[in-house]
Amino acid sequence: MKRYLLMMLAAMMLIPSLALAAPSIEELQQQIADIVEQLEDLEDRVEGPERHTATDRIQWYGDMRATVDSVHYQDVTWNPGLKINFTDFLHKATTDPDWNTNNGAAMAAFSTQFGLLNPTLAGQLPAMIGAYDPNNPLTHPGTMDAGLSAGARTYDINNDLFYTTRLRLGMKAKIYDNMSFSGRLSMYKNWGDSVGTNVFDSWDAFTMDGTNGGSTTGDFVRVERAYFNWTNLADGNLYFSVGRRPSTYGSPTNYRENTKRGGTPSGHLVNFNFDGITIGYHAEDLIGLEGAAIRFCYGQGYESEWGNGELFNNQGDTSDTHLGGFNIDLMNTDSTLIQITAFRAMDVVDGFKGSFAFPSELMRIFAPTIYTDAQAFTNFNFMTRYTPSTVIGDINLLGINGSYETLDGMVFFGSVGMTQLESNGEVGLFGGMGKDAIFEAQLTENGDAIYLAPVAAEDGDDTNEGYGVYVGMQIPAPMGKFGLEYNYGSKYWTPFTQAQDDVMGSKLATRGHAAEAYYIFEVNRNAFIKIGGIYYDYEYSGSGSPVGKPQKVEDVKDGTAYSLLPVVDKAWDAYAQVHMKW
Repeated sequence: MKRYLLMMLAAMMLIPSLALAAPSIEELQQQIADIVEQLEDLEDRVEGPERHTATDRIQWYGDMRATVDSVHYQDVTWNPGLKINFTDFLHKATTDPDWNTNNGAAMAAFSTQFGLLNPTLAGQLPAMIGAYDPNNPLTHPGTMDAGLSAGARTYDINNDLFYTTRLRLGMKAKIYDNMSFSGRLSMYKNWGDSVGTNVFDSWDAFTMDGTNGGSTTGDFVRVERAYFNWTNLADGNLYFSVGRRPSTYGSPTNYRENTKRGGTPSGHLVNFNFDGITIGYHAEDLIGLEGAAIRFCYGQGYESEWGNGELFNNQGDTSDTHLGGFNIDLMNTDSTLIQITAFRAMDVVDGFKGSFAFPSELMRIFAPTIYTDAQAFTNFNFMTRYTPSTVIGDINLLGINGSYETLDGMVFFGSVGMTQLESNGEVGLFGGMGKDAIFEAQLTENGDAIYLAPVAAEDGDDTNEGYGVYVGMQIPAPMGKFGLEYNYGSKYWTPFTQAQDDVMGSKLATRGHAAEAYYIFEVNRNAFIKIGGIYYDYEYSGSGSPVGKPQKVEDVKDGTAYSLLPVVDKAWDAYAQVHMKW
């Protein structure tokens, strides 16, 4: 059509010359060719800005996954308990007038409440008080474990059919020749539920900023990532990026997703949404290996003031949590990736801003008055906004991972990582940095009640190291591919993978063993079906959380160790998924 219009315009422009003379055919053809060339040049000059304007607009793409899981927990054990400084309690009860002679009602109420939690130990308190001598260390019981139930309860949980849908909408735009924007919106929900708030029965039930994209929080569309890139700076190898970072689904976890590398840091160490900046350098010439890149990353994981009632001067003992470190691609080709990830989380607090439904089981321990009132509403839970109480220390993470893809479609990968928990000796309600809390009895501000408060870490400011291993492979198979993966985490293994969307919790955070097998059926280039299963064998409690001391699962089951949250021994998840992308 354009060619036809150009010829019409050329003919119209020739009309005046035809009226004056009768040029030859060759002259007419040359004049037409000259005019067409001029018009095509004009067309190119006009279409360039039009194309640029079109590509400045956001381009959308996306994917959707529907999953059915069959989830089974074996030997779930709840055996709550606290470490209580009984010497401190006896000293106050026998020597402080505000506690004994002048506050008999508070002492009686505390004895009654404690008797409901541990009748045996409560029955021994009068004799302990009578025998206590401040000057005789033999009468000082020290810090003792106090069980807060009638003994360990062990049971199985089966959720035969659990359906979820995950929708992700990606977007990108070209801002300028060396500037671009990328983002992704995400919805992840279980069928028949959009409450968005879970009962706090594990650290996986805790909804917070860094994990919203990997938690089934309802039919809410959230911003999983949004950032811009500014490239070709300085000598052309330097680039800068700022925003909500692409810090999820990194290598080698992308293979089980059947996608390309989805995030910058190692997926074995980091699968967590955070906001920050990256300064990167394409280092092929510097390192001498194809695809080499060095990135310095900085982010903030927790804001300690805004939103926490600062206008009431509620500053508390928390600080902003900052993260910084390096992601280095030593080699990144079509077939090979070798990556080093090293970073440090500074001023980590005993939890993160978030909301949950407070379980009635914990009300009985920490809020006995509310627990009594709640007995009339057995299916009610009060929703609370949780705010951390203190800084508990720092976390260091270091890992190296590599993957190799053969020409015939085989994939092999491996990753090793180390985590280090640096405690500062401070604790919150659920403990400190890899430490249990020591509780002491204290008076309320108006002095009319006694309660138990966490005051110090059991092992002080010791540092604890953990390590993790992650290996896997994919091989071509009829109609698709077959994959096997295995990972192990030690007692203090604590990666930042809480946003991994495994329904039973991040398998890569497991303190123990986890194995996965799956088969991917390729329907077409934009759709596939995945069938598989994950088996968990936990050795220690607290997988995925730096708060609290990891306890041997067997000890909790035997009743010789305590945990405020239920502990799982073994679990398995069989699943079937349908994926589509566009």
